Amino acid sequence: MEIIRGLHNIRPNHAGCVATIGTFDGVHHGHQMLLAHLRAKSDELGAPSLLVTFEPQPREYFGRKPVPARLTRFREKMHLLAATGIDRVLCIPFNERTRATPASEVIQHFLVGLLGVKYLVVGDDFRFGNNREGDYTALKAAGDRYGFGVSHMGTLTFDHQRVSSTRIREALGQGDFAVAEKLLGRPYFLMGRVVWGQRIGRRIGVPTANIRLRRFKTPLAGVFAVTVDGLGPTRQGVANVGLRPTITDPERRGIAKLADEEPLLEVHILDFDGDAYGRLLTVTLLRKLRDERWFPSLDAMRVEIQRDIAKTVEFFRTRPARPPGNRP
Repeated sequence: MEIIRGLHNIRPNHAGCVATIGTFDGVHHGHQMLLAHLRAKSDELGAPSLLVTFEPQPREYFGRKPVPARLTRFREKMHLLAATGIDRVLCIPFNERTRATPASEVIQHFLVGLLGVKYLVVGDDFRFGNNREGDYTALKAAGDRYGFGVSHMGTLTFDHQRVSSTRIREALGQGDFAVAEKLLGRPYFLMGRVVWGQRIGRRIGVPTANIRLRRFKTPLAGVFAVTVDGLGPTRQGVANVGLRPTITDPERRGIAKLADEEPLLEVHILDFDGDAYGRLLTVTLLRKLRDERWFPSLDAMRVEIQRDIAKTVEFFRTRPARPPGNRP
């Protein structure tokens, strides 16, 4: 899959495509249904498939409170999109210029002029242009005028509710991984490279692989039973996602002190004593064990982590075997 970063990197060979536009956070079942339709149209018309997305996401740019936690950072989203079989992703910076672009200019200069769109597939709630003035009706009229086809996908539902990133965030926040997996079409995972930490885990006998999540809000927090890929065979582990209050707030001065802290993913990998620094890991979260909490000492934290490890070992001992091909 080719990734095109910015409009200035569009080349003449990128023109003539079957396209879609959106944030695609999570690349969930609804997104996958739309992308399957995109690929089918791409094959039918003999034109490459192109997905247009934005960084930051529009709601992050506008900064309306509260800004939803991302399900996927950019790397994770590209990993998932590549697996769908689409040909290209165009990532456009979302800024004041992007926000203020009139819908007519989006159509004439971007869709027709730059991309030479042959067919456009959008979601049922798609809006575009300054003040969200453009809609499906405007796209259909433009398609008739400029000679490209347009279709929109109906809403995908699960248990009589719309499949959406919002609903997945709610399931993850509640620790309901079964519902989240059904909505996503796969178990929920986080990706990142292992970085150097303070080595506190090693000091208390529980070494961890530390992964910066590069976001200021996560859809979940706490301690989890996980699997880890990227170190050879899939391994089991226990992970903490959050702000590490025992370390970052040793005097327990409260959440205000932690407000600007970036959440961290720390994974203790069972039966592993190798070097993971710099490795790209995929950590799949399977069961929430407890909420993250403050401990009065490192020794008290160590005792609780040992309990977490015991719970994790028991979880995997009793967990039914999963069918092959069900991993991210």
